[in-house]
Parts: sequence; structure tokens; C-alpha cells
Amino acid sequence: MFIQTIQGHTGSAGELKDCLDRWARELAPGATGWLGTTAGATPDGTFFGLARFQSADAARENSERPEQHQWWMETAKLFSGEVTFHDCAEVDIFGRDGSGSAGFVQIVQGRVRDVERMRELGREMEASGIMAHRHDVIGGTIALHGDGGGYTMAVYFTSEADARRGERTEPPDDLRVLMEEEDALHESEQIYFDLPRPWLYP
Repeated sequence: MFIQTIQGHTGSAGELKDCLDRWARELAPGATGWLGTTAGATPDGTFFGLARFQSADAARENSERPEQHQWWMETAKLFSGEVTFHDCAEVDIFGRDGSGSAGFVQIVQGRVRDVERMRELGREMEASGIMAHRHDVIGGTIALHGDGGGYTMAVYFTSEADARRGERTEPPDDLRVLMEEEDALHESEQIYFDLPRPWLYP
């Protein structure tokens, strides 16, 4: 899987959603290799879009379509300031696919000193039963930015209320050890962005 992340600020979240709805309706049928998109805006107007493709080649072919270029030129007007893109050729998936059923999505961004160890710890935590511990978590994706340590993670929850309750639960000791080691890999604090009403395509 390949993920392209899009991040920017908007004062027109409703219009932006209309643009993505139109893309899904009119352009998605011709986007070979497109698997789906998770998007949404935080209450303060920070927009995130994570477009999933089968491969980098499929994403590139979509970007090169004239109709895609025209759509983006119109959509870009709804952002204020710079829009940041990350092309993520390495993607890890955990849990079940919640991209079409989540009631709440949290975007987490961070930077680690050892990407491979972070990925190993993620696999160990899943094997240790983290999904059984957190029934509110359906699954998620971790998209590596390819810059030596940056990543964007999307976590799919059953609902925001369930997620808040889950945050207060204490993990078992073996899982806590793995989580603490992962936290120690970070160069700075992780940044969390809540999408209370996610836009899920398809």
C-alpha cells in the first residue's frame, strides 16, 4: 500500500467536503489503484487527507490526470496558507480495516530516532494483544514519510465516546513495557489531531 497525506488549514470545511464528495463521485471511477481516502477537519480547521493507493505508480498516474489537476486547482483555493504533502511508500497496518466504519478518527504525527525498531514494537504490541485491550480501536495505518523518522498515523475508533473511555484504561504490564519503549524512541512529543466527524471514502 502507498499513502499520500495532505495537511493544511481551511476556513471552509463544508465546501472542502463537497469537493471530496465530488472527487469520489466523478473522479474516483477513473483512478486506477485507488483504495480509499480518510479525511476530515479538526474543530480549529486543520484538514487531513490520507489517500490510499495500491502503489506509488498508481498514485502518480492519478496525479497526472488532467481532470485531477483541474480538481486540485479548484480545491486548493479553499486552503489558507501552505498545504503539506507526504508521499509514503512504506505503510504499516494494524487491527481490522476501520476506514469505512469508524465513528471517530485520530491523526497522530511524530518523529522517531529508529524507524525499524518502532515498526518492530508495533508488531510486538499487536501480537501481545493490544487490540483485545482496546476494544474501541478498530485498526489503523502508519504512513512513514521517508525522511528518516517522520510518520502520520490514522487510528480508527468505534466512536469518540468509546475512545475517551479507552484512553483511561490501564494496559497490562507486558504491553506497558512495549509502549514505554516506543515512547522513548520519539524525538519530541507526538501531536494529536481529532477528526470528530471523519469523511470516509469509499
